[in-house]
Amino acid sequence: MFLLAGVAMAAAPVKEHGPLSPALAMLAEPGVRSLPPLKEARILGVAPSGPGSLIRRGNRVLVYIRHQPDAGTLPALREEGAQVVSSSRPFQTVTAAVSAADLPAVAHAPGVLAVTPVLAPVLRDECDGGSVISEGVVQLNVEAAREEFGVDGEGVKIGVLSDSFNQAKEAVFGGPIASKAKKDEETGDLPGPKNNCAGQKTAVEEQQPYEFFAEEPSFDEGRAMLQIVHDIVPEADLAFHSAFNGELEFAEGIEDLAAAGSDVIVDDVGYFEEPFFQEGPVAVAATTVSEAGSTYLSAAGNENLLDGEGNEIASWEAPKYRDSGDCPPEVRALAEFNATHCLDFNPGASTDRTFGIRVEPEEVLTIDLQWAEPWFGVETDLDAFLLDDEGRRVAESFADNIGESQKPLEILQWENPTDADQVVQLAVNRFTETGEPPLKFIFLQGVNGTEYPRSGGGDVVGPSIYGHAGARGAIAVGAVPYNNSSKPETYSSRGPVTHYFGPVEGESPAAPLSEPEVLSKPEVAATDCGRTTFFARQTAPGVWRFCGTSAAAPHAAGVAALMLEDEPGASPEEVRDAMAASASPVGTFGPCAVGGGLIEAVGALEAIEGTPFPAPEPCEPPDASGAVFVAPGDWGAEAPTTPPVTPVNPSPSPPAPLPPVTRAAPSTSIAKHPRALIKIRGGGVRLVFRFRSNQADASFLCNIDKAGFKPCAATLARRFKLGRHLIKVKARGASGLVDTTPAIFRFRVVAAD
Repeated sequence: MFLLAGVAMAAAPVKEHGPLSPALAMLAEPGVRSLPPLKEARILGVAPSGPGSLIRRGNRVLVYIRHQPDAGTLPALREEGAQVVSSSRPFQTVTAAVSAADLPAVAHAPGVLAVTPVLAPVLRDECDGGSVISEGVVQLNVEAAREEFGVDGEGVKIGVLSDSFNQAKEAVFGGPIASKAKKDEETGDLPGPKNNCAGQKTAVEEQQPYEFFAEEPSFDEGRAMLQIVHDIVPEADLAFHSAFNGELEFAEGIEDLAAAGSDVIVDDVGYFEEPFFQEGPVAVAATTVSEAGSTYLSAAGNENLLDGEGNEIASWEAPKYRDSGDCPPEVRALAEFNATHCLDFNPGASTDRTFGIRVEPEEVLTIDLQWAEPWFGVETDLDAFLLDDEGRRVAESFADNIGESQKPLEILQWENPTDADQVVQLAVNRFTETGEPPLKFIFLQGVNGTEYPRSGGGDVVGPSIYGHAGARGAIAVGAVPYNNSSKPETYSSRGPVTHYFGPVEGESPAAPLSEPEVLSKPEVAATDCGRTTFFARQTAPGVWRFCGTSAAAPHAAGVAALMLEDEPGASPEEVRDAMAASASPVGTFGPCAVGGGLIEAVGALEAIEGTPFPAPEPCEPPDASGAVFVAPGDWGAEAPTTPPVTPVNPSPSPPAPLPPVTRAAPSTSIAKHPRALIKIRGGGVRLVFRFRSNQADASFLCNIDKAGFKPCAATLARRFKLGRHLIKVKARGASGLVDTTPAIFRFRVVAAD
């Protein structure tokens, strides 16, 4: 379980909680599942919407149910009210939609070992794009390639996996969506019966829609990807399969697209749970279809982060777990957690039990922590804790990695509710007495500084490509802006990827490799921030731009289709090698940022026909042989302001709660607010809000439409213009402590018809 800022920490968390994950066990409580979704998310410690949030359909949440073989689990789950989405025999895992009230019964169905939530995946877009013809057609020299080689995609089929194809009801940043699929056919931006071109009459084959909706609706990013592919290869056949119905369904979708004849398959989705140190189910599917002849491409990711000195700080990795022999006081005080084995983050002579992280204003920090043990062969149980700059516990993640999930994974999230940078500290404790596996964490968003920003002392900092983008059979695609071919996007994830184990192929743990396998990633880079008809940000009237490696990947897929039309017998390896070897340099940036370079379509077709090009340099791990570098500045104190608690030895009996905190921050709620959608006649409307706190003497701070927190009364009345609005309010107690998680209300004021 992981708790966002503002959730009370007065009681110690419970390590043993049965088959239900900590978050689901809490969700099953009547007092939690009856709360509004936003409050519920705060208590569960998950993002309220978007990546990392619970995937919902009505009152049901999407979950993975791992079970024993041949235990009659499937019919029993249905009897307990579970709606089965998919069932994987090799992984002995069912993906199902379950109401919160039915979770305990589902968890106790015959043979159930673990029930864990499916967290909404991350799309590899930067939400900044779209119009009609992407500039990637020019930047990648596609027109010259089509003319010189007489190719346009005819006879080639391309499958796309993303969120949705034709289900969006509004644009990403609000307002009416600019077009639907039928309109795209009429304007020639997609193939279909309404397309006026004779060779473009076959509509997109939608194999599987997005069935389960998180707090935010889908935005048809898949359709935007298909528009880009269509710009590159207008005569190609196109297919779509949603990748948002769970990780295992994503893997099945890859194989379904291949079975339906897709010569090229491309995706822009990544699940937090995908393993770092071996190929997981999605990566296995990508490699499987590649070995069978389908060229597979994936967005490399948008996880790269830079600090103020230009250091790439998106990840941190140690060659083994270093037991410091103790923990920060507030972690040590957790009686049930054996909390005296915290990780030493400093590989040198000094001991450092916390890792300082600077989080940007109003951003959600997501830490994906994994260690080098195979799925279903986990022997080490690590727990993650987040402390504020004074050493107080504000968030935590403590799955039972051995007894339940059998995944070496902890995902911790925390929101910075302020309008300024905040420093927090990560502590990692080894719950088991032994185990020294290599470990790594990636910051998936919201970080602009870390205590250890450079590789050194054997620790590696920076590489952030993970999951199936790092598969042997996948071509990972980085992003280069459409208007500057001399540099990659700063957010484009860097390589390489290192695997320690064979692929996940069922419930038996994969054997370790004879030596770690370093895969050079990304392989190539392609255009992003090109134009589509509707996605994702309108930068000028009628001009929409689609940014991120999500946009780069379909550009690369289109060029791969041109290559296969020219040489239908080319293998995926030949396509990859020809594309990378013939690519153009991107300034002075090396292979860990752009692979072979920016795709050049004429050279790619020449290379696939046999023209020799020099092989690109591989991406190697950063040099970690130097001295340890600690960033200057104040990265927080391990000790809390209250006296530390004497640790208690682990005991099977229920843990005693932590002592009451002498000073507690108040909680905040919005007792009165208008409807979420307000229709008016005129240019504005006067609205009234009333705020409440659990402390009678509390005052309030309000942040209206991101203008910063300012003092406000318990009753707020003001006029709002047409548009989208955001109210954040937090209580400040008489002690001076402020609720670190504001109450939030979003609403829209629109003109009445």
